[in-house]
Amino acid sequence: MLRLGAGIGLRARHYPEFLGAARPAAGWLEVHGENYFGAGGLDRHALERVRRDYPVSLHGVGLGLGSVEGLDEAHAARLKALVARVEPVFVSEHLCWGALAGRHFNDLLPLPFTREALDLVAARVEWLQDLLGRRILVENVSAYVACEEPDAPGMGEGEFLAALARRSGCGLLLDVNNLYVNQANLGRDALAQMNALRPGSVEEIHLAGHTAGPHGLVDTHSARVCDEVWKLYDAALERFGPVPTLVEWDADLPELAVLLEEAGKAGARMEARHALAA
Repeated sequence: MLRLGAGIGLRARHYPEFLGAARPAAGWLEVHGENYFGAGGLDRHALERVRRDYPVSLHGVGLGLGSVEGLDEAHAARLKALVARVEPVFVSEHLCWGALAGRHFNDLLPLPFTREALDLVAARVEWLQDLLGRRILVENVSAYVACEEPDAPGMGEGEFLAALARRSGCGLLLDVNNLYVNQANLGRDALAQMNALRPGSVEEIHLAGHTAGPHGLVDTHSARVCDEVWKLYDAALERFGPVPTLVEWDADLPELAVLLEEAGKAGARMEARHALAA
Protein backbone atom coordinates (compact mmCIF):
# COMPACT_ATOMS: atom_id res chain seq x y z
CA MET A 1 0.00 0.00 0.00
CA LEU A 2 2.83 2.38 0.78
CA ARG A 3 4.21 1.77 -2.71
CA LEU A 4 1.15 3.48 -4.22
CA GLY A 5 1.54 6.46 -1.91
CA ALA A 6 -0.50 9.59 -2.58
CA GLY A 7 -2.40 10.25 -5.79
CA ILE A 8 -4.59 12.86 -7.44
CA GLY A 9 -7.63 12.91 -9.67
CA LEU A 10 -6.95 13.06 -13.40
CA ARG A 11 -8.85 15.99 -14.92
CA ALA A 12 -9.04 17.14 -18.55
CA ARG A 13 -7.28 20.42 -17.77
CA HIS A 14 -4.15 18.46 -16.85
CA TYR A 15 -4.16 16.04 -19.79
CA PRO A 16 -1.33 17.91 -21.58
CA GLU A 17 1.06 17.43 -18.67
CA PHE A 18 0.28 13.73 -18.37
CA LEU A 19 0.39 13.11 -22.12
CA GLY A 20 3.64 15.02 -22.59
CA ALA A 21 7.21 13.83 -22.23
CA ALA A 22 7.49 14.76 -18.55
CA ARG A 23 5.99 12.33 -16.05
CA PRO A 24 4.33 14.27 -13.21
CA ALA A 25 5.20 12.91 -9.78
CA ALA A 26 1.85 11.43 -8.79
CA GLY A 27 1.78 8.06 -7.10
CA TRP A 28 -1.46 7.06 -8.84
CA LEU A 29 -4.45 8.58 -10.57
CA GLU A 30 -8.19 8.38 -10.04
CA VAL A 31 -10.88 8.98 -12.65
CA HIS A 32 -14.66 9.05 -12.50
CA GLY A 33 -15.50 5.95 -14.49
CA GLU A 34 -18.67 7.43 -16.04
CA ASN A 35 -16.55 9.97 -17.94
CA TYR A 36 -14.83 7.13 -19.81
CA PHE A 37 -17.71 4.84 -20.77
CA GLY A 38 -17.48 5.92 -24.42
CA ALA A 39 -15.60 3.71 -26.88
CA GLY A 40 -13.30 6.51 -28.10
CA GLY A 41 -12.59 10.21 -27.93
CA LEU A 42 -9.98 12.31 -26.15
CA ASP A 43 -10.95 11.22 -22.65
CA ARG A 44 -10.64 7.52 -23.42
CA HIS A 45 -7.38 8.11 -25.30
CA ALA A 46 -5.92 10.04 -22.36
CA LEU A 47 -6.94 7.36 -19.86
CA GLU A 48 -5.39 4.55 -21.86
CA ARG A 49 -2.19 6.55 -22.34
CA VAL A 50 -1.71 7.40 -18.67
CA ARG A 51 -2.57 3.84 -17.66
CA ARG A 52 0.75 2.80 -19.20
CA ASP A 53 2.64 4.90 -16.63
CA TYR A 54 0.42 5.05 -13.54
CA PRO A 55 -1.82 2.81 -11.46
CA VAL A 56 -5.40 3.99 -12.05
CA SER A 57 -8.49 3.84 -9.84
CA LEU A 58 -12.06 3.92 -11.18
CA HIS A 59 -14.31 5.92 -8.88
CA GLY A 60 -18.07 5.73 -9.54
CA VAL A 61 -20.46 8.62 -8.95
CA GLY A 62 -23.62 7.48 -10.73
CA LEU A 63 -24.55 3.92 -9.76
CA GLY A 64 -26.38 4.69 -6.51
CA LEU A 65 -25.98 1.47 -4.51
CA GLY A 66 -28.83 2.38 -2.17
CA SER A 67 -31.50 3.38 -4.70
CA VAL A 68 -34.56 1.30 -3.85
CA GLU A 69 -35.63 0.79 -7.48
CA GLY A 70 -32.53 -1.24 -8.25
CA LEU A 71 -29.23 -0.77 -10.01
CA ASP A 72 -28.98 0.36 -13.61
CA GLU A 73 -27.73 -2.87 -15.19
CA ALA A 74 -26.66 -1.11 -18.40
CA HIS A 75 -24.53 1.27 -16.32
CA ALA A 76 -23.01 -1.67 -14.46
CA ALA A 77 -22.25 -3.45 -17.75
CA ARG A 78 -20.40 -0.39 -19.05
CA LEU A 79 -18.43 -0.29 -15.82
CA LYS A 80 -17.54 -3.95 -16.20
CA ALA A 81 -16.22 -3.34 -19.72
CA LEU A 82 -14.13 -0.39 -18.54
CA VAL A 83 -12.71 -2.40 -15.64
CA ALA A 84 -11.67 -5.16 -18.05
CA ARG A 85 -10.01 -2.60 -20.34
CA VAL A 86 -8.20 -0.52 -17.69
CA GLU A 87 -7.46 -3.17 -15.02
CA PRO A 88 -7.65 -0.57 -12.24
CA VAL A 89 -5.96 -0.90 -8.88
CA PHE A 90 -9.25 0.07 -7.16
CA VAL A 91 -12.92 0.19 -8.14
CA SER A 92 -15.02 2.28 -5.77
CA GLU A 93 -18.60 3.44 -5.36
CA HIS A 94 -20.45 5.65 -2.88
CA LEU A 95 -22.73 4.68 -0.01
CA CYS A 96 -25.68 6.64 -1.35
CA TRP A 97 -28.83 6.60 -3.42
CA GLY A 98 -29.54 8.72 -6.49
CA ALA A 99 -32.65 7.58 -8.37
CA LEU A 100 -36.38 7.50 -7.73
CA ALA A 101 -39.53 7.15 -9.84
CA GLY A 102 -37.54 6.87 -13.05
CA ARG A 103 -35.54 10.02 -12.36
CA HIS A 104 -31.80 10.24 -11.69
CA PHE A 105 -30.59 12.98 -9.35
CA ASN A 106 -27.19 14.56 -9.82
CA ASP A 107 -26.20 14.12 -6.20
CA LEU A 108 -24.90 11.54 -3.73
CA LEU A 109 -27.86 11.36 -1.38
CA PRO A 110 -27.39 9.88 2.12
CA LEU A 111 -29.01 6.72 3.43
CA PRO A 112 -30.57 6.01 6.82
CA PHE A 113 -28.29 3.72 8.80
CA THR A 114 -30.93 1.05 9.43
CA ARG A 115 -30.95 -2.74 9.18
CA GLU A 116 -33.24 -2.49 6.16
CA ALA A 117 -30.79 -0.20 4.36
CA LEU A 118 -27.88 -2.48 5.30
CA ASP A 119 -29.66 -5.52 3.84
CA LEU A 120 -30.34 -3.63 0.60
CA VAL A 121 -26.84 -2.21 0.12
CA ALA A 122 -25.05 -5.43 1.10
CA ALA A 123 -27.02 -7.36 -1.51
CA ARG A 124 -26.22 -4.71 -4.15
CA VAL A 125 -22.52 -4.76 -3.31
CA GLU A 126 -22.42 -8.56 -3.52
CA TRP A 127 -24.20 -8.45 -6.89
CA LEU A 128 -21.79 -5.86 -8.28
CA GLN A 129 -18.73 -7.71 -7.01
CA ASP A 130 -19.97 -10.92 -8.63
CA LEU A 131 -20.53 -9.05 -11.90
CA LEU A 132 -17.08 -7.45 -11.90
CA GLY A 133 -15.29 -10.53 -10.59
CA ARG A 134 -13.52 -8.47 -7.91
CA ARG A 135 -14.16 -6.71 -4.63
CA ILE A 136 -15.02 -3.04 -4.61
CA LEU A 137 -14.50 -0.22 -2.11
CA VAL A 138 -17.45 1.70 -0.71
CA GLU A 139 -17.07 5.36 0.32
CA ASN A 140 -18.84 7.30 3.07
CA VAL A 141 -20.54 10.47 1.81
CA SER A 142 -21.09 13.98 3.13
CA ALA A 143 -24.61 14.74 4.35
CA TYR A 144 -26.61 17.89 4.92
CA VAL A 145 -29.70 16.37 6.54
CA ALA A 146 -29.96 13.59 9.10
CA CYS A 147 -31.96 10.54 7.99
CA GLU A 148 -32.30 9.01 11.45
CA GLU A 149 -35.82 8.47 12.79
CA PRO A 150 -36.16 9.25 16.53
CA ASP A 151 -38.66 6.44 17.06
CA ALA A 152 -36.58 3.87 15.15
CA PRO A 153 -32.92 4.59 15.84
CA GLY A 154 -30.43 2.88 13.57
CA MET A 155 -26.68 2.47 13.65
CA GLY A 156 -23.95 5.08 13.64
CA GLU A 157 -22.24 5.84 10.35
CA GLY A 158 -19.07 3.98 11.27
CA GLU A 159 -21.02 1.01 12.64
CA PHE A 160 -23.01 0.80 9.39
CA LEU A 161 -19.87 0.87 7.23
CA ALA A 162 -18.18 -1.77 9.37
CA ALA A 163 -21.24 -4.02 9.13
CA LEU A 164 -21.40 -3.55 5.36
CA ALA A 165 -17.76 -4.60 4.99
CA ARG A 166 -18.36 -7.72 7.11
CA ARG A 167 -21.56 -8.69 5.30
CA SER A 168 -20.49 -8.11 1.71
CA GLY A 169 -16.72 -8.61 1.83
CA CYS A 170 -16.14 -5.17 0.31
CA GLY A 171 -13.36 -2.83 1.34
CA LEU A 172 -13.88 0.72 2.53
CA LEU A 173 -12.83 4.03 1.03
CA LEU A 174 -12.68 6.43 3.97
CA ASP A 175 -13.28 10.05 3.00
CA VAL A 176 -11.82 11.99 5.92
CA ASN A 177 -13.17 15.33 4.70
CA ASN A 178 -16.69 13.88 4.59
CA LEU A 179 -16.32 12.76 8.20
CA TYR A 180 -15.34 16.30 9.15
CA VAL A 181 -18.20 17.87 7.17
CA ASN A 182 -20.71 15.54 8.84
CA GLN A 183 -19.28 16.32 12.25
CA ALA A 184 -19.68 20.06 11.64
CA ASN A 185 -23.13 19.82 10.03
CA LEU A 186 -24.78 16.99 11.94
CA GLY A 187 -22.82 16.67 15.18
CA ARG A 188 -21.43 13.22 14.39
CA ASP A 189 -18.15 12.55 16.17
CA ALA A 190 -15.67 12.01 13.33
CA LEU A 191 -13.16 10.12 15.46
CA ALA A 192 -15.86 7.86 16.87
CA GLN A 193 -17.06 6.97 13.36
CA MET A 194 -13.49 6.27 12.30
CA ASN A 195 -12.76 4.14 15.36
CA ALA A 196 -15.79 1.96 14.62
CA LEU A 197 -13.99 0.69 11.50
CA ARG A 198 -11.76 -2.34 11.73
CA PRO A 199 -8.08 -1.79 10.87
CA GLY A 200 -7.53 -3.60 7.59
CA SER A 201 -10.99 -2.80 6.23
CA VAL A 202 -9.98 0.67 5.01
CA GLU A 203 -8.03 0.27 1.76
CA GLU A 204 -8.10 3.84 0.46
CA ILE A 205 -8.47 7.34 1.91
CA HIS A 206 -9.80 10.52 0.29
CA LEU A 207 -8.85 14.05 1.25
CA ALA A 208 -10.45 17.21 -0.09
CA GLY A 209 -11.27 20.82 0.65
CA HIS A 210 -14.69 22.13 1.57
CA THR A 211 -16.47 25.50 1.61
CA ALA A 212 -18.37 27.23 4.40
CA GLY A 213 -21.96 27.96 3.36
CA PRO A 214 -24.80 29.81 5.10
CA HIS A 215 -26.07 26.61 6.73
CA GLY A 216 -22.85 24.66 7.28
CA LEU A 217 -19.95 23.15 5.39
CA VAL A 218 -20.29 22.03 1.77
CA ASP A 219 -18.09 19.27 0.31
CA THR A 220 -17.11 21.24 -2.80
CA HIS A 221 -13.68 19.74 -3.56
CA SER A 222 -12.61 23.27 -4.47
CA ALA A 223 -9.90 24.17 -1.95
CA ARG A 224 -6.84 22.92 -0.13
CA VAL A 225 -7.23 20.44 2.69
CA CYS A 226 -7.78 22.36 5.94
CA ASP A 227 -5.76 21.90 9.14
CA GLU A 228 -8.60 20.12 10.95
CA VAL A 229 -8.91 17.52 8.19
CA TRP A 230 -5.14 16.98 8.18
CA LYS A 231 -5.38 16.23 11.92
CA LEU A 232 -8.13 13.69 11.27
CA TYR A 233 -5.98 12.19 8.51
CA ASP A 234 -3.11 11.76 10.98
CA ALA A 235 -5.51 9.89 13.27
CA ALA A 236 -6.62 7.72 10.32
CA LEU A 237 -3.02 6.83 9.49
CA GLU A 238 -2.41 5.92 13.12
CA ARG A 239 -5.39 3.57 13.09
CA PHE A 240 -5.26 2.13 9.57
CA GLY A 241 -1.62 2.51 8.57
CA PRO A 242 -0.22 4.19 5.42
CA VAL A 243 -3.30 3.53 3.28
CA PRO A 244 -3.15 4.79 -0.34
CA THR A 245 -4.49 8.33 -0.27
CA LEU A 246 -6.03 10.54 -2.93
CA VAL A 247 -6.44 14.32 -2.94
CA GLU A 248 -9.71 15.26 -4.66
CA TRP A 249 -10.11 18.64 -6.37
CA ASP A 250 -12.99 19.01 -8.83
CA ALA A 251 -14.11 22.67 -8.84
CA ASP A 252 -12.02 25.84 -9.23
CA LEU A 253 -9.30 23.49 -10.42
CA PRO A 254 -5.78 24.86 -9.80
CA GLU A 255 -2.54 24.27 -11.64
CA LEU A 256 -1.23 20.73 -11.47
CA ALA A 257 1.62 21.83 -9.19
CA VAL A 258 -0.88 22.75 -6.46
CA LEU A 259 -2.50 19.30 -6.59
CA LEU A 260 0.89 17.61 -6.47
CA GLU A 261 1.86 19.77 -3.50
CA GLU A 262 -1.23 18.66 -1.57
CA ALA A 263 -0.55 15.03 -2.48
CA GLY A 264 3.03 15.53 -1.31
CA LYS A 265 1.79 16.56 2.13
CA ALA A 266 -0.19 13.33 2.36
CA GLY A 267 2.76 11.31 1.12
CA ALA A 268 5.07 12.81 3.75
CA ARG A 269 2.60 11.88 6.49
CA MET A 270 2.35 8.35 5.14
CA GLU A 271 6.14 7.99 5.12
CA ALA A 272 6.37 9.30 8.69
CA ARG A 273 3.73 6.83 9.89
CA HIS A 274 5.51 3.99 8.11
CA ALA A 275 8.80 4.96 9.76
CA LEU A 276 7.18 4.99 13.22
CA ALA A 277 5.73 1.52 12.65
CA ALA A 278 9.02 0.06 11.34
